[in-house]
Amino acid sequence: MPKIFRVVDLFAGCGGLTAGLRKTKRFTPVGAVEIDLAAAATYAENFGEEHIHHGGIAEWLDEGLAPEADVVVGGPPCQGFSNLGKRLDDDPRNELWREYWRALNIIKPKVFVVENVDRLLRSDQYQQMKAATESEDLRDYELRADVVVAAAFGSSQIRRRAIVIGTHRDLKPIDVPISDLGREHWKTVREALAGVRSYVPKHRQGLPPGSVTRFGQSVPGPFLSRSLHITRHYEEISRERFEYIPPGGNRFDLPDRLKSPCWRKHTTGAADVMGRLRWDRPSVTIRTEFFKPEKGRYLHPSEDRALTHYEAARLQGFDDDFKWCGNKLQIARQIGNAVPVELAMAIGQHVADALDGQS
Repeated sequence: MPKIFRVVDLFAGCGGLTAGLRKTKRFTPVGAVEIDLAAAATYAENFGEEHIHHGGIAEWLDEGLAPEADVVVGGPPCQGFSNLGKRLDDDPRNELWREYWRALNIIKPKVFVVENVDRLLRSDQYQQMKAATESEDLRDYELRADVVVAAAFGSSQIRRRAIVIGTHRDLKPIDVPISDLGREHWKTVREALAGVRSYVPKHRQGLPPGSVTRFGQSVPGPFLSRSLHITRHYEEISRERFEYIPPGGNRFDLPDRLKSPCWRKHTTGAADVMGRLRWDRPSVTIRTEFFKPEKGRYLHPSEDRALTHYEAARLQGFDDDFKWCGNKLQIARQIGNAVPVELAMAIGQHVADALDGQS
């Protein structure tokens, strides 16, 4: 019988990493930390409330709540060096990396995995992490790092992510997995959305009724993924714009009368703005504002609307019976911030196989 490894998910969000690891049937979650109430409630609905701490990682560590575990996973906040942000090296969120390191020194796992934006490997934070493996903080671990494309590991997204795997020096270092899945076999939007009805009535814009008490507070939910097939209100000019954009098209396909002044002025760049997905290709990265076509290539391949929450969750690899908590914006943020489940599953299987070979 294969060994089951205990895992702790730091900065867990809604649990994309945990969902993927659990699908391997090789991991059992014994601890998790998430400061956002709605995301923590979502995690609790799907994986249990007894082992997740709703609050900051520092207080969790200070109170001695960190359990023993074989593997630690997580993605400390990346806003301080994300390509979408101002990349401020003094962003206070970057200091949460040091709490991640402190957790490693307390838990002392065999392996830890960091997943983050691809810019991570060019950041000061990663350089500090590498330096820490040569000093007191992380001297027990050896790092391997690379950038992967989620679609190459079974996801339906062209999502580039940095993966760092730290292996205890008592073990053989575990490399970042390499995929042999050719582009011709990458999962397409059509495959990801198989069985999802394309048409959504214009009036279907709100979440179903319901609330649940988690961590002593009431939050909307839980809602199954398939109950999130909801649209939003669009002004008439937006609908007219959508009609002009062909599969794979974008704002450049609009007549001048439908372009905003800034679009008429900027005739290059931002090609994903008001972009339409293609059925026969993977999607772009699903971010937190996937419901806004002006934010990226988020128009449905054939319908004149943006992706629904249900479709975005499918593109992120979540099952139809995954349960979500929060309002529409909070759930969208959870979906966009999650690790694609298929990518998490592939990394988890890779780590489990490597540990098996050393037991």
